[in-house]
Amino acid sequence: MTDSSDVLARLAQVVESRKGADPETSYVARLLAKGPDAFLKKVGEEAAEVVMAAKDAEHGGPREKIVAEMADLWFHGLVALAYFGLTPADVLAELERREGLGGLAEKAARQDH
Repeated sequence: MTDSSDVLARLAQVVESRKGADPETSYVARLLAKGPDAFLKKVGEEAAEVVMAAKDAEHGGPREKIVAEMADLWFHGLVALAYFGLTPADVLAELERREGLGGLAEKAARQDH
């Protein structure tokens, strides 16, 4: 099995390579060309689909659907990151920074700022 951060980094490189590509031949280029409204709408839609898949799984639906919808959410999140000049490494660094902090303490620290 490969390191997940490597998969994210490789996918982020593909997304980055689509900046400026022909929107007629690349879904990512089309999203990027349309700007934040387009890809942020997709992030919202995919997040809702994750929620629906999880609710369905709670009642006997296929858990694999959660994974598929989460993959779509992460993908569109990568598009958003690329648009704003960020990478999965930035997100992983933030998660690493939070590692070991209690969730309630970390949330309270963010609210203090």
